[in-house]
Amino acid sequence: MKQKLRIAVQKSGRLFEDSQRILKDAGISIDNGKEQLKASSQNFPLEVLYLRNGDIPQYLRDGVVDVAIIGENVLIEKGEDIVKGEKLGFSKCRVSLAVPKSFKYNSIRDLNGAKIATSYPNTVKQFLQKSNIEAELHIINGSVEIAPNIGLADAIVDIVSSGSTLFKNNLKEVEVILKSEAVLAISPQISEERQAILEKLQFRLKSVLNARTSKYILLNAPNDKLEDIIRLLPGMRSPTVLPLAEEGWSSVHTVINEQRFWEVLDELKSYGAEGILVAPIEKMVL
Repeated sequence: MKQKLRIAVQKSGRLFEDSQRILKDAGISIDNGKEQLKASSQNFPLEVLYLRNGDIPQYLRDGVVDVAIIGENVLIEKGEDIVKGEKLGFSKCRVSLAVPKSFKYNSIRDLNGAKIATSYPNTVKQFLQKSNIEAELHIINGSVEIAPNIGLADAIVDIVSSGSTLFKNNLKEVEVILKSEAVLAISPQISEERQAILEKLQFRLKSVLNARTSKYILLNAPNDKLEDIIRLLPGMRSPTVLPLAEEGWSSVHTVINEQRFWEVLDELKSYGAEGILVAPIEKMVL
């Protein structure tokens, strides 16, 4: 019987939804019913286990699962010995230190001797040691933000995305300890056969990630400015240049990083580019 790659995914929340989306975009069809904790792909040798985020590092370590889509912050807290593969570009957040708005915070030294509530004790201990700060940690599994309001702590360290939860609890973010996003984590016990399947999965994921950050651009350009425009838009190897029916003009087709487009738009126009079209890319194989 052919083996399947076993991948762990968070069983609920935003990371679950984004993980499902990237697997679907990679052409992997998963039949997962409501509240189902295990599901298999219909068209790829993959078995998905839906697990609690905090349990996933140990499952990777023990070889119960071969790979996982997990927040980098969880690996830093519970699985620094586990190999990190691709960064997946979603579920971005930061682990930050926050204090009540009334706290007159000038530097990390203001927390010497303070009580800090957190769900990330290892991460906080490392940060405090590097900063040469002595503080008392209160480990909380749940709503950390309430700790200062009930007198349990002077400060907290927790995940921050938009900052709205801090605002609602009258807290202010004062230090970013680390930045995180979803990553593909790999078990140290993965077999050779499953490693081969993983490489195929990674190839698909990279194609999806490349497409998400790139756009296909088409424009019309005067021939006497082609060299300048090609220099500005080199593409993956080089742009495709096709002559237009109107003499002295060409159509230029290329791929550009989405973030660069707005930077170069004014220069393209200054070189006489017209009819600029930008289209999304579904997959991109380099």
